[in-house]
Amino acid sequence: MHYELPIGAFIASFIVLIPLPWHWRARNVPTLSLIAWLFISNMIYAIDAVIWAGNIDVVAEVWCDIATKLQVGSTMGLPTCCLCLCIHLERIASVRQVRTTPEQKRRRMIFDLLMCWGLPCITMALHYVVQGHRFDIVEDLGCRAAIYVSIASIFLVWLPPIVVVILTLGFASAALYHFFRRRLTFARHLQAASSLTPSRYFRLMAMALAQMMWATIVTAADMAFTLRPGLRPWISWANVHSDFGRVGVFPTAFIPAQTLLVSYLIWWTVPLSALLFAAFFAFGEDAKREYSACWHAVVRVVKRVLRRPSTPAPVAVDLPTLPTDLKPRSQCDSEFDPSETETTDAESQYDHRKGTFDIPLAPASETTFGSPSSTKHWSV
Repeated sequence: MHYELPIGAFIASFIVLIPLPWHWRARNVPTLSLIAWLFISNMIYAIDAVIWAGNIDVVAEVWCDIATKLQVGSTMGLPTCCLCLCIHLERIASVRQVRTTPEQKRRRMIFDLLMCWGLPCITMALHYVVQGHRFDIVEDLGCRAAIYVSIASIFLVWLPPIVVVILTLGFASAALYHFFRRRLTFARHLQAASSLTPSRYFRLMAMALAQMMWATIVTAADMAFTLRPGLRPWISWANVHSDFGRVGVFPTAFIPAQTLLVSYLIWWTVPLSALLFAAFFAFGEDAKREYSACWHAVVRVVKRVLRRPSTPAPVAVDLPTLPTDLKPRSQCDSEFDPSETETTDAESQYDHRKGTFDIPLAPASETTFGSPSSTKHWSV
């Protein structure tokens, strides 16, 4: 089992998500779409490498139907994302746009969504024209899209991404031309036209150019490798789709060594594309600020948990109990006899003739004051 295949694809899937937070705050549709396509492609490769590790069993057929279509769409999705990014950078670098209104931002967002997701969907739909059978399964690599190699497949599958790559290089060259033309005032113009900094602008430009050069090499190599046996004749639609439900299986023991080596190299181009993208954003100033903010947030949470006082255990309190020999109020009232009550001290101190009480001003304890208690008469 090739353990490096799923491990490498899973690592690439999560590394590409590192720049996601600050691009999400910037609402950069091309960059977010590029992250999404790279994440989807690497996750498909990782799951396929786990399911078909050392076997060619025809399982998860619905998964393969969806995964192979997304693989075809990613061949168009990655170049179109870089094209929209370079169009945006060229517009910023030129003098055609000084301020961006909310309406212009909305139109640009709709255009980016149609380009980054609409064109790949069209490519996935057109792939059915040259899809000779359902899909193929390669041992250790998983399911792969089936393509009837003909003139039609060249124009529908391989040529459109190359055209998008050429357009991307053209817009990137125009953006660099605008920079060299007004390089002295470029930073001030960039600040007025967008929220990008010069470092982020050139990082996006370098990433788009590197991705396009890498995509051109990979697409040309894949096309040359696939077309090496030659083109098949396009007779009719019925002839191409005559055995559409078939699933081709390819064990590694029956694949020529050179063909198997090229297949592995082409497979690794997808994780390397994710690493190439992350390399331009994982070590920039924005990334360092995000790492610092995340670290301080973790430290604050840990300190808050450590400083939290522990909850004391409940203390048992002995409450006084009521006497059990109490009688009801009615019974007490019925047993009350005024003749049997004793005269209290206050009643003994009441002078009926004067109508006054003799109340001491101080307690009669000699141990406290050491003198006889004085009294004062209070009238009632």
